[in-house]
Amino acid sequence: MKQLKDESLLMTADDMKAMAENAADAAALLKTLGHECRLLIMCNLLDGEKTVTQLNQQVPLSQSALSQHLARLRNEGLVSIRKEAQMVHYSLKSDKVERVIGLLHDMYCK
Repeated sequence: MKQLKDESLLMTADDMKAMAENAADAAALLKTLGHECRLLIMCNLLDGEKTVTQLNQQVPLSQSALSQHLARLRNEGLVSIRKEAQMVHYSLKSDKVERVIGLLHDMYCK
């Protein structure tokens, strides 16, 4: 059996119980992030709030496709919106989501 490099990652009985209670939520998050375009959108929001126009400059999608992905992220509770006149600003909704995206950024973007 492979030895863990980080002993803090060992699963206790309480950890397993908590994971069993939250597995569906974790799987839903990973499923939503499992689409390349949605992941790119989330990565672009890691450094702060962005408008649809700003996101559209960074993510290679039509405005229609981008809007559909943003709606999915909003419906899944991963991003929040702030309206200012005609502009809609998007940001990561929770610390938990920010930590997951930050971890992926550290693993794949550095």
